[in-house]
Amino acid sequence: MEFNDLINIKLTQESGQTSQASWKFDENTSSYNNVILIDNIPVLLKVSQDNINSFSLDYEIPGVIDDSMLNKYFESKITSEVRRIFDLDYDINKFYKYLENDEKLAPSVDFCKGLRLFEAVDPFEAIIASISSSNNSIARWTNTIKDIKRIWGDEFRFPSGTYYKFPPSEVLMSAYETKEEESEADDEQRKLESYTNNLKSCGLGYRVKYVKEASELFSLEADFNEFFKMSYDEAFDEIIKIKGVGPKVADCILLYGFNFKEAFPTDVWIKRIMSYLYFNNEDVSVKRIREFGMDKFGDYAGYVQLYLFHYARKSGLMYKLKK
Repeated sequence: MEFNDLINIKLTQESGQTSQASWKFDENTSSYNNVILIDNIPVLLKVSQDNINSFSLDYEIPGVIDDSMLNKYFESKITSEVRRIFDLDYDINKFYKYLENDEKLAPSVDFCKGLRLFEAVDPFEAIIASISSSNNSIARWTNTIKDIKRIWGDEFRFPSGTYYKFPPSEVLMSAYETKEEESEADDEQRKLESYTNNLKSCGLGYRVKYVKEASELFSLEADFNEFFKMSYDEAFDEIIKIKGVGPKVADCILLYGFNFKEAFPTDVWIKRIMSYLYFNNEDVSVKRIREFGMDKFGDYAGYVQLYLFHYARKSGLMYKLKK
């Protein structure tokens, strides 16, 4: 299957968006691979690319499933989901014209050409990934998400390998928090260091309690589908109630998990970048920067934030602002 859309798959996959961890890269096929469910049928997506103006999609299904099930309707649903995940229906050229009309934003286009939102396969994964990313590096939180999938997620075996889906909230709600808790539940009483199927061992640190509370909330009370029906302000007011979720994490959840493009996730780096570009390098608060970004950029805010962050990383601006 061919998609003739402007997108830089590698940059989008490796940009650290907290919708999910980057997909597994298969060096044999030079493809980014991940499993999704289509009508409860596991499908392994394999995305490869030679240039940013198009990409190819192959897919596999487990051997136990009859190929006759793969009709045009089924393939159309795969296509629709791929277009959603990579935000392919977003008019990125219109966005580039918007950036080019602002001399401060215009340079970001050349550095980030083809970067798109990498939307969540599962909104709950975006919630946990965003919580895990707080005060954390991209490498660490993505490894955390991959460990959670491997330990608690459903396993799917395909001809080209084994893949895992992110576990539902009710499964994580019941997960052991620490080695000690896991050990106490084991009759064999092995050495403590041998217990690794617990949240603390996934590198969550102090965030364990926040992950557990979010899992309980979405298992027992909250409904993911309701957030898609809310306005941004309504959804923000609900998400911010989760313990351990501040404005930046809330905006990450809303942008990457629920596609609220007016969200403007603001951390210390976005604060420094925006202060440098728009406030003559004054020490402006994170709160003010967030409000300014949302007011100035409107429905482009989420994309502008994404482009500014990666422009700063790739252009050397971030290194300059570290000094």
